[in-house]
Amino acid sequence: MAAVKLLGAWVSPYNCRVICALKLKGIAYEYMEEDLLNKSPLLLQYNPVHKKIPVLVHGGRSICESAVILRYIDETWPENPLLPADPYERAVALFWIKFADDTTFPIAMMYLITGEEQKKAAKECSEMLETIEEHGLVEGKKFFGGDEINMVDIAFCSVAHWLGVIEEVTGLKAFEPHKFPKLNSWILNFKSVPVIKESLPDIETMLAFFKGRREMVLASKSS
Repeated sequence: MAAVKLLGAWVSPYNCRVICALKLKGIAYEYMEEDLLNKSPLLLQYNPVHKKIPVLVHGGRSICESAVILRYIDETWPENPLLPADPYERAVALFWIKFADDTTFPIAMMYLITGEEQKKAAKECSEMLETIEEHGLVEGKKFFGGDEINMVDIAFCSVAHWLGVIEEVTGLKAFEPHKFPKLNSWILNFKSVPVIKESLPDIETMLAFFKGRREMVLASKSS
């Protein structure tokens, strides 16, 4: 039995963050898929405060919240570091990881709400993409940290993979490649990394899932 367990849900970008980090580090782990509508006693035991995934269990002790888990993984297994050694560069990376956390909410809201509020969420998402394009990425560099993938790239997996699915489901458009050339280049580079590519959920499966959820949202609004 693996000493490391991950309680997660395949559809969550936060879950994907942790999977990518574990695989980039070469850490063996046991994966346990959670039904978020019927949470297991194990999840409630290991995350009694928020009762959310992902939860990393290492040596019987649980670590919750994806950004915290990423730091724990990087510090516990220092090989193939995911954060810069330089204090200033590390601080900048942590800033962008926090910014990545902030972008996930408006992406999710694009399919969870309707009407003017939905358009507002799409606009907010587009403005966040503009900030990333202008201040987060450096021309000519493959990734946020330079030429090597790091924790910031992993943190933005929702932009790289989830956003396009949500756009297709809702018919809204926040990201257009010609408006965000550096971001578009980064997405292509990020998704071409073999470990990342194999860790991202299947697009067609995601589309089916989010279309179903979107139909539920619309049905509840009309009832």
